[in-house]
Formats: sequence, C-alpha cells, structure tokens
Amino acid sequence: MRVAIDATPLLGSRTGVATFTGGLLRALGASRAVEVDAFALSLRGHRGLARVLPDGVRAAAGLPMPAGALTRAWRRSPAWPPLDAFLAGGGDGIDVVHGTNYVVPPARHAAEVVTVYDLTSLRFPELCTRASLRYPDLVRRAAARGAWVHVLASVIGDEVVALLGVDRDRVRVVPSGVDAPTIPGDASEGQRIAGRERYVLFLGTAEPRKRLPDLVRAFDQLADGTDVGLVIAGPDGWGTDELVAAMDRARNGRAIRRIGWVDDATRDDLLAGASVVAAPSVYEGFGYPPLEAMAAGVAVVATAAGSLPEVLGDAADLVPPGDVDALAAALARVLDDAAHRAELIARGRARAASFSWEQCAKAMVALYEEADAAR
Repeated sequence: MRVAIDATPLLGSRTGVATFTGGLLRALGASRAVEVDAFALSLRGHRGLARVLPDGVRAAAGLPMPAGALTRAWRRSPAWPPLDAFLAGGGDGIDVVHGTNYVVPPARHAAEVVTVYDLTSLRFPELCTRASLRYPDLVRRAAARGAWVHVLASVIGDEVVALLGVDRDRVRVVPSGVDAPTIPGDASEGQRIAGRERYVLFLGTAEPRKRLPDLVRAFDQLADGTDVGLVIAGPDGWGTDELVAAMDRARNGRAIRRIGWVDDATRDDLLAGASVVAAPSVYEGFGYPPLEAMAAGVAVVATAAGSLPEVLGDAADLVPPGDVDALAAALARVLDDAAHRAELIARGRARAASFSWEQCAKAMVALYEEADAAR
C-alpha cells in the first residue's frame, strides 16, 4: 500500500502538529508497513522537504502546491483541483492520502484521511487566527466527499460528530505517541537558566488558549516568601501582549523568566531541573508538553480541559480551567509535598510509556487499510 502524507508541518517551528507528523512519519518509515510519499502544501518550502524527512520516507515528486491558493479553491469547489494534478505521474499508485493538519487534498483515485486535533475554531473562535477559522469548513467538505476523520482523543471525536456533523462511523481515534528524552537533560543547566533551584515550567506558544495570565496570577500567589521561580519557554504568539501585561502586574515578576523558543537540548535541560510542569489551558486536543514532561520524570499540574483528563488520567493533578486559586494550591502542593510529587512522577512515567509511536503507526496503518478497502 502507498500512502501520500502531508509533511508540511515539518517545515516550520516545533508545534503539536509537527510533533505528531514527525513522529508518525518516523515510525512508519521504520516499520516499512506501508510505502510513504510525503508532500508539502507550500510554494517554496517543498524544495527543502527531503531534508526534513526521516529514513524510509521519500519526498513525492511533482509540482509546487501553494497552500493559500489551494485551500481557497477547495472551499469553493471541494474536489478541485485534485492532488493528482500536482504529483508526478498523476499520483498513480497512491492508495490513501493523509492530511495531517485539518486539510486533506481531494484525490481522484485514493481514499482520504484527515487529522483533526481540536475544534478551538468553533468552541473558542475568539482565541483563533483567521487562517484556523477556515478549518471546520474544510473538514466538513472533506467528510462530505468521503474522507475519514482521525482524532487523537475520543472527546475530540465526539465534538467532530456533534459540531461538524460528521458520521460517527467515519471517525477513528488513534492516540499519538510521545517522545521521551533520549539523553537525560542537565538539571543544573535548567536551574541556571531559571535562576532558581526550584521552578515551575511552562512549555508552549504564548496564545490565548494556553491561559498564561492565569498561570502568572497563580504563581504570584504561591511565590510570596519563597525561592520558587516560573519559567515560560516557547515562541511568542497572539497571546503575548496579555502575558506581558500579567507579568508587569505581578508582585513576584522578578522571579518569572520568559525565554522564548528553545531548542530540544535546552528543553530537556529545563525539564530535568523543573519541580513541576504547569498546563493551564482552557482547551486542548491532546496535550504534548504535559505528557512529554511525564516521560521526562516531571510532576504535572494541568487543567481538566478538553482531552487532558483522557490523556493524562490520574497521573497529573487536575484543576478546573480558569480557577486561579485551585491552580496555585495544586502547584504549591507539588512543590511542598515530596511524597506526593514522587507519586505523580511514578504515575506519569507509566502513563507516558503507554503512548508509543509504534502503536500509533500500527493503528494508523489499520485506518489506512480500512479507508482503502471502503473506497
């Protein structure tokens, strides 16, 4: 079986979509269970696609595919232009096309699978960029022409059925894998970056959905009279202004370090030195940072939002989204109660170990086979 997979997310910065796409391609390439041709919805980026692909995955030959123009065309006419028009040989031999980021190109002779991570654009449109607000319509149109919808958690699958009107029989839940550090990070280096021996760590983009002002306010409560710091690591987003304003108002603002994007080695060092990782989101479709923290042996406090209860289970302390007092209390307990922190770490390691890329790839191949058989 040959599968054409959208690898565009690998061309940008590290995001949850890029993490899933890269991990899946790596596992599929290693398993050799299917032949994988990777394509990019990018006018210029496709030239560098081959350099970012893992072993066992080849870059599909063909014409450049301008993402903006194509998504506008597919919103007007869901089946035109087809992917076949851009691939060398007209896509001959491709059995399944997998769109890894809400958009799956229409195909004349192949089954279609589209991955939907969350429905923030419908549930919290005020928290979205203009581009992401187009996703629901594109998913609906793909489903209408027979595409299968893949989600990483069952709660998101339920929302796809309820909010997008997709037939439940066409929705499949396949959880992602999670990466554990191959080499443990340097805790002392993480503490040097934090400027503290004990610190709360947040990993992710500064966007409104992450509710970083809530985290700053919670930290401000627990930090009075302590030596605890807060490190916010991740690229700026459209929630940066609100974050900066919250930091400026904080009594303990000097104990907060906002360090922007970090590379994988620095990320591992920060995780190794952290006392607790906080995930204060109002909504999540999967939740890579808290699960990756568990894999690295760090206790997690998160909100009971979206898929987080399903993904994290009893391996994290969960609080209601938006409840700053509860968030502060939960973080303080993990910081001050060594026995409780050790219990969360043990549970977290076991929980993270259940999310393997090999299992993810095997289940995705089963979905590809099901989609191919039904076309």
